[in-house]
Amino acid sequence: MLKVAILLMLLATLISLFSGLVFLVRDESRSSRLLTSLTLRVVLTLITLALIAWGFFSGQLTPHVTW
Repeated sequence: MLKVAILLMLLATLISLFSGLVFLVRDESRSSRLLTSLTLRVVLTLITLALIAWGFFSGQLTPHVTW
């Protein structure tokens, strides 16, 4: 379940990234949609990192190391 949540957050971050690109190319200079998209992307990334850290801390995620 945690892995699905992390994947959904990464997908939402990518969608926000590409919407920000569209706003950068098409919007006027006075529009605040680009700033809103950037803020959302930062928040989504922080939530994703928090989910990953929580997963390692709780033991739901383990590093896969092969030598």
